[in-house]
Amino acid sequence: MNITELVKEARAGSVAAQKYLFEAFADRMHMLCRRYVKNKEDAEEILQDGFYKFFKNLPSFQYQGELALQAWLKKIMINECLMFLRKKNAFNMVSETSATEVSLHEVALNNLSVSEIFNLIVELPIGYRTVFNLHVIEGMGHKEIANLLGIHEGSSRSQLSKAKTLLQKKILQNNNDYDQRRTK
Repeated sequence: MNITELVKEARAGSVAAQKYLFEAFADRMHMLCRRYVKNKEDAEEILQDGFYKFFKNLPSFQYQGELALQAWLKKIMINECLMFLRKKNAFNMVSETSATEVSLHEVALNNLSVSEIFNLIVELPIGYRTVFNLHVIEGMGHKEIANLLGIHEGSSRSQLSKAKTLLQKKILQNNNDYDQRRTK
């Protein structure tokens, strides 16, 4: 059964169709939640809340194809993550007086797996991680991020710059660890 049929049946209340839709998108949406929220259990809770809202509002959604559906679901999940961070008062901007640029060699990135890079992003402080995800991965501009998070546009730029610098440092550290393991 294709996504269009599943959406039609899920709108009509079919639990089986909802289950299939959940299974089709759950892994991707869980990874999205994990990029914003460090704790796996919290990410799973957000995922469940997001899917609840998705299915609750599905009848009023103007279905225009699978890509539009995925974009809408992704937006729901991002909003759920941001609401969670606000509720926990976990969202704070990290202020560092000096974030120096670190040069990153392409070789350092080649030594890391996708899961290692993902884990490095998850380990960023919440403010850095949130702005990094919204700008680099979701493609939002700093003005949009500032409005969404209730911060100044300059703060968004600063958090992104610091996030990139910290990621570069962590990648270089991982590369050094990799080189040391290879030479032993």
